[in-house]
Amino acid sequence: MAASRPELQAPPEIFYNDDEARKYTSSSRIIGIQAELSERALELLGLPGDGVPRLLLDIGCGSGLSGETLTENGHHWIGLDISESMLNIALEREVEGDLLLGDMGQGLGVRPGVIDGAISISAVQWLCNADKSSHEPRIRLKAFFGSLYKCLARGARAVLQVYPENLAQRELILSYAMKAGFSGGVVVDYPHSAKKRKEYLVLTCGSASMASATPNGKGEEGDSGSDEDSSEDEDTSVSVSERQRPRKRQKLSKKVKGKEWILKKKEQMRRKGNKVPMDTKYTGRKRKPRF
Repeated sequence: MAASRPELQAPPEIFYNDDEARKYTSSSRIIGIQAELSERALELLGLPGDGVPRLLLDIGCGSGLSGETLTENGHHWIGLDISESMLNIALEREVEGDLLLGDMGQGLGVRPGVIDGAISISAVQWLCNADKSSHEPRIRLKAFFGSLYKCLARGARAVLQVYPENLAQRELILSYAMKAGFSGGVVVDYPHSAKKRKEYLVLTCGSASMASATPNGKGEEGDSGSDEDSSEDEDTSVSVSERQRPRKRQKLSKKVKGKEWILKKKEQMRRKGNKVPMDTKYTGRKRKPRF
């Protein structure tokens, strides 16, 4: 099962080459899944129903399948993806959004405060893999969530559909979202179903309020299924109201270097041919706090 996860096979810009990108985009099954997930992400964004088009960000937009849902709902969008092959197909398909080639793990590169909402379908978990020797997942998550927080308008939401490999990976992703300043949590649809289960990080730019409370997930029978009733081992209704700022670490008291250490260092300097003051009875002597 784990071997089938694409993020464990190769970096995204390599895995989604020309052949794989074309195969992905031409699959009717994939098209249906992308449309369903994008509609749900748009629903969770909770945009005002006033008919005014919003500027949205599609992170990991691929060939523009999720962007088409945004267009159909009357919104403008900017798509970012690391796979040039995927973006080339998006251009061939003449999608309505503006496309950017970039690595979300190095920041989004979007002007501060201009985005009314952001979605991401099956992309953010890729940040948890070190595909290069220079990649450190924690640094990449920090850069991603920091830049996402900056580009969103105050009070705007980001809905990130993810496939975390395990509970620890989910907690890692969520923790860096909270550290960046987001409030919110995880919404799980169909928590009891292994096949239909989907997880969404629903994040609000700014402190939590009644208006930005984390929505409930969908249940098996269409009812709202919160995470708390899915299992005792895993709390699926993860809701974090606000980030908790980490406490500053206390500075460790510096170890006092005594006379023996000073004499040893002076001897080393003499061996190197440096001019060193002579040793006296005052060498290494502790000074009084004041005269």
